[in-house]
Amino acid sequence: MSQRRVLEQELAPVVRGLPETEVERDRVREQLERILAHPLFTHSKRYPLLLRWVVERALEGRSGQLKERTLGVEVFGRHPDYDTNTDPVVRITAGEIRKRIAQYYHEPGRDNEVRIDLPCGSYVPEFHRPPQSERLAPSPVEILPIIDPPPVPKARPLKPAYLAVLALPPLVWLVVWLFSATPVDRFWRPFLDSNGSVLLCIGGTGIAEEVAATPPPNSQTITVTDQIKREYVAFSDAQTLSRLAGLFQAKGKPYSMRIGAATTFADMRNGPVVLVGGFNNGWTMRLLSQLRYSLARDPATRVEWIEDRQNPSKRDWVVDSRTPNLKLTDDFAIITRVLDPATERMVVVAAGIMQYGTIAAGEFLTNSKYLDQLAKQAPSNWQHKNMQVVIATKVINGNSGPPSIAEVYFW
Repeated sequence: MSQRRVLEQELAPVVRGLPETEVERDRVREQLERILAHPLFTHSKRYPLLLRWVVERALEGRSGQLKERTLGVEVFGRHPDYDTNTDPVVRITAGEIRKRIAQYYHEPGRDNEVRIDLPCGSYVPEFHRPPQSERLAPSPVEILPIIDPPPVPKARPLKPAYLAVLALPPLVWLVVWLFSATPVDRFWRPFLDSNGSVLLCIGGTGIAEEVAATPPPNSQTITVTDQIKREYVAFSDAQTLSRLAGLFQAKGKPYSMRIGAATTFADMRNGPVVLVGGFNNGWTMRLLSQLRYSLARDPATRVEWIEDRQNPSKRDWVVDSRTPNLKLTDDFAIITRVLDPATERMVVVAAGIMQYGTIAAGEFLTNSKYLDQLAKQAPSNWQHKNMQVVIATKVINGNSGPPSIAEVYFW
């Protein structure tokens, strides 16, 4: 054994309840698989990755490696010199794991299972035998094998191929995780891996008069009724907002919601932002005015279109807002993901010409089927690039159809 390994073991924190036999360690691993198979963990990549890592290192007697910086580097691929204060990915993930473990064991029927805990302020797990096995212990010094818990419904035996994957080295585990991520995970990774919460900013009613201006703050003299009117939102925008909120909820990413008129520049700089709505969201119009694809309109004719600055005469994506609602057959939208140079924050835009385009944009952004189609047209490493996507949707009797990609642009 190397001198470094000996030193690590000497300085390693004590693991409470550490199994002493291979049979007991197998019981803990089986319990870990039960926990990770629960819906509390199956909808996330980070939580199972970190929990499996700390449990395995503890069972191997390598608890000395369970420190924040080491976990950030070896589990989440951070640079060895990364700042743990500005990038608290380990602390945030561990906090979520603790909450989910508590929820798991709070469910009925868990009393007879081995308990795996991650104590607050530590990344060293603890292991606890079921209460009945503790009561049967004839003396404090005698250690009984961990009792096999009752089978969990729907639990499936691990296949040999899967067991082989569990034995992979840490860095290979990270590669497996990255390549197994869904297109939704890859598109939203800059948001899901960011610090703090995501701001969902929804447009109000009407057309933004000053499309490039900062939305004004609420006046001190505005009445309650006027404030309610300012907070009216289109149902289509609310649908898209709900889809996006559900996505972040499922991924365990905290978020907040604000209406565009009440959002300040300081709010936009606090973290990543998702802008919902087009002409009715001044922040959307401000950002798109600097990019290749933007929303344009002719107030005189009430014709609106998506403008391509590299081909200004192009009019492939046009909607006449005077068209009777039930006779409208096509709508279009701009999806944008870009690092905003003004706020230095990542921003995603879901902006339709009409309401049907915004609904289609929300569906596109939350469905792996459509984002997979985008990935097939994208350059390598696309998940780290700025992008704009023009999408089209058919409208039938006032209902939007599935989105389809009309044009893409990466830089």
